[in-house]
Amino acid sequence: MATRADATLDIHLHAKQQVAFDSEATEILYGGAAGGGKSHLMRMAAITWCAAIPGLQVYLFRRIRDDLVKNHMEGPSGFREFLAGWVECKFCTIVEDEIRFWNGSKIYLCHCKDEKDRFKYQGAEIHVLLIDELTHFTDKIYRFLRNRVRMVGITLPREYEGRFPRIICGANPGGVGHQFVKMTFIDGVEPLKVIRAANSEGGMLRQYIPAKLEDNPSMSENDPGYEFRLAGLGSDSLVRAMRHGDWNIVEGAFFDLFDPQRHVVRPFEIPDHWLLFRAGDWGSAKPFAFGWYAVASDDFMSPHGTFIPRGALVKYREWYGCKKDAQGKFVPDVGLKLDATEVGKGIKARDLGENISYGVLDPAAFAADGGPSIAERIAGASGILFRPADNKRVTARGAMGGWDQLRGRLRGNEDGHAMLFFFSNCIHSIRTIPALQHDDDKPEDLDTTAEDHAADETRYACMSRPWVAKMPANDDAPTPPPGKFRAPPVVEPSGRRIRL
Repeated sequence: MATRADATLDIHLHAKQQVAFDSEATEILYGGAAGGGKSHLMRMAAITWCAAIPGLQVYLFRRIRDDLVKNHMEGPSGFREFLAGWVECKFCTIVEDEIRFWNGSKIYLCHCKDEKDRFKYQGAEIHVLLIDELTHFTDKIYRFLRNRVRMVGITLPREYEGRFPRIICGANPGGVGHQFVKMTFIDGVEPLKVIRAANSEGGMLRQYIPAKLEDNPSMSENDPGYEFRLAGLGSDSLVRAMRHGDWNIVEGAFFDLFDPQRHVVRPFEIPDHWLLFRAGDWGSAKPFAFGWYAVASDDFMSPHGTFIPRGALVKYREWYGCKKDAQGKFVPDVGLKLDATEVGKGIKARDLGENISYGVLDPAAFAADGGPSIAERIAGASGILFRPADNKRVTARGAMGGWDQLRGRLRGNEDGHAMLFFFSNCIHSIRTIPALQHDDDKPEDLDTTAEDHAADETRYACMSRPWVAKMPANDDAPTPPPGKFRAPPVVEPSGRRIRL
């Protein structure tokens, strides 16, 4: 027969976990590196708060239910084993994915695999939201769940006043949500500093608490070989992400060839004789993306020492229709909701009187649905004409794929020189393109649930200037001089021939 003494729980947190537990912040990202003790923190916090606050409703999320059960319910440190004494003493009961405490508090173990699944929680009143591996979720799911965080009719003990309702998320770099997590919690914010988020961002007290393997001594004691397994993950980028919590590294990135040291250049004056053109991806609720490009008509050395080969594309300007919050920070993947007339005027203003030879635009903008198309309205407001972009994404039946074109230019020519460059002021292209991930079901395509608008616009630009790396010569074909490859001329609608 169990006694109350048998039901004593040994709830222990390490120093960095205690920082998160005691923080005045109400929206916390904890972690970065693997092994920092994210899951343990969430379980211990959930149990402690449920025991101390009658009627508390805690929702603990992972994206996949199997991961939720394996990580939090089963195993020597899972809820079943840890709460076994309390279950025997009737202090709590575990019914499927729900833990019910004697004082009316509950822990709900939840999963939300797809964006449509978020509506299962439409009516939830979440007092404490715990999300394990936030980067596995999309921005849309997170915003929806955060919107359900509220507290009515709960009397808080004095030591907890002002700290509820609250959110604690754990995450490692990478995954479909990498970019929005990085922008929301990390970019431009000093670690551990508590800031008030804008009302449009939930208005909570936000904090990033970086945690590494060294912050979780239990891991070293119980599994001393874990550090070496992290060091043996394979690629340097994955080791830096998982061992050291480097958010500037994205393992599994679709454009793993993207290298800021190689593809990002300081702005310089574009030579007058270089051909200029535009590319655009339409968006309203989601961001639109327009890029201005120059085609290098000859080998060129920038004033800052970057060699740009003949035929390379240089994106020298961008306009990205992304919303800002009250503090001036960009809101990930939320558009400005401008109409086509306003966008057309904005494009014209940003042309700066330059001699733009042509423009390609998202083919969806040419659909006429009972009235003028978006492309027609842009033209009516600005006099700027676009042609439909080639929208092929992947190579199929011998047709050229847009992602292959973009990858090929990032990879570069036979001499190892990149064929696609971005001015450093194209911050959204540089921010979003390297973070894009593969589609789980179509590895040859990228995950379109991520912020892919600048990538689409860049793909349209690349498809408008087809480029193929020089192939090895054979005995029957003449060998062109090194560095003198020419793509076929592109014929514009006007009949003008534009050569690379």
